[in-house]
Amino acid sequence: MVHAFIFPGQGSQAVGMGRDLAAAFAPARAVFEEVDEVLKQKLSKLMFEGPVEELTLTENAQPALMAVSLAVLRVLQAEGGVTVKEKAALVAGHSLGEYSALAAAGAFSVAETALLLRLRGQAMQRAVAPGQGSMAALLGVEMDLAREICAAAEQGPAGREVIGCANDNGGGQVVISGAKAAVERAIEIAKTRGVKRAMLLPVSAPFHCALMAPAADAMAEAFANTPPRTPDVPLVANVSAARVSNPGEIRDLLVAQVTATVRWRESVLEMAKLGVDHFVELGSGKVLAGLVKRIVPDSGAISISSPADIESVLRVL
Repeated sequence: MVHAFIFPGQGSQAVGMGRDLAAAFAPARAVFEEVDEVLKQKLSKLMFEGPVEELTLTENAQPALMAVSLAVLRVLQAEGGVTVKEKAALVAGHSLGEYSALAAAGAFSVAETALLLRLRGQAMQRAVAPGQGSMAALLGVEMDLAREICAAAEQGPAGREVIGCANDNGGGQVVISGAKAAVERAIEIAKTRGVKRAMLLPVSAPFHCALMAPAADAMAEAFANTPPRTPDVPLVANVSAARVSNPGEIRDLLVAQVTATVRWRESVLEMAKLGVDHFVELGSGKVLAGLVKRIVPDSGAISISSPADIESVLRVL
């Protein structure tokens, strides 16, 4: 089997994530303690106990999800000698998961990644005033139609408003993002275009659209001080849906990713084309494994987040 290690993004967080891992394995506890220390916050307590409203805040959810993913990897290393370099041909992550993937592959340390994601979350939240932006999921739609719907919704009473495709998740699921009024228009247009379902998402900002430009600038500044190193294995990047290993290219793609579409469907297809036949999702939830099964039904896909998962996956890896 040829494995790709994949890492979840925002939306996969849940109160209690990582708690059983921390109770069962010292290497997992060490990751959570390291993140707590560098962020000067008891993020692990928030992850284990909530409240969910505070955990869901972008600046908390992003480093928290990374911490769980890296804790899973550290336990796999300690319990079964599993390393990215030896067991994975490629890594990839969904939005913030791309940072987890790069940390797993050695391009950033855990501490560096936690600080970058805290900054990224804060910058994304600041980029758009509360209530001004929105996101919606379109189900039963392919990208071409989603783009047409966005183009039709762009023009409002006061002129053109920002709206675009934020995530091409595969399986007929596309997430759109932009100015609140434009997204609401898109939902109404979608209902007339045969889209199975169109619904607003409970998010705090319109991610992966042009409104996030100030956050992209903030990340460019951050990478000047914390540049990535060459990863142990190539990353399949959200922006290009192609392999990348050059640190300068990785940096530029991470900056572009803030405002660009997450091309997850194309990324999974590219990994399959490159020979990957088994996808291993490390971290909270099972969202990515589910998407993989829709995009490439013939591939294997598993998710690892609990001590029980660790035991079963070590038999596979």
